Amino acid sequence: MALDIKKHRTKIKGENPEFNLVPFIDVLFTLLIFIVASSSFNTGAIDDVTDGGTGKPNLTDTSGDSEYYLLPVAGLERVIVNGEDMSSLIRNHAIAVQTRVIDEGEINIKPRERVITITTPPGMTPEEAVHTPS
Repeated sequence: MALDIKKHRTKIKGENPEFNLVPFIDVLFTLLIFIVASSSFNTGAIDDVTDGGTGKPNLTDTSGDSEYYLLPVAGLERVIVNGEDMSSLIRNHAIAVQTRVIDEGEINIKPRERVITITTPPGMTPEEAVHTPS
């Protein structure tokens, strides 16, 4: 049985080819579901660094005995502690804040104004609350 190639060519010439993307999309989504289902999303490393969901570092997990944490703010120009200007302690657009202030006090960072406003816990002076970063 011979094939009539001439007839086949004329039949194909008159038609516009159509691309059916449905099978491709089905296979793509099947692969995506397989990859997501077989992946493991381990958040243990993040939980080890922070305390619960507060975002504060765990003092028990730190390697040093630092009492101050560095607060960098791009272009930091002013630091106000209990209404007192402590801007002279800024170094490299950062300030060191005492851990008790972070835990018990209030810190308002305004990056657009380049200002950090700190309210210390009762009994703490502004000089104890912030230091120049070393």
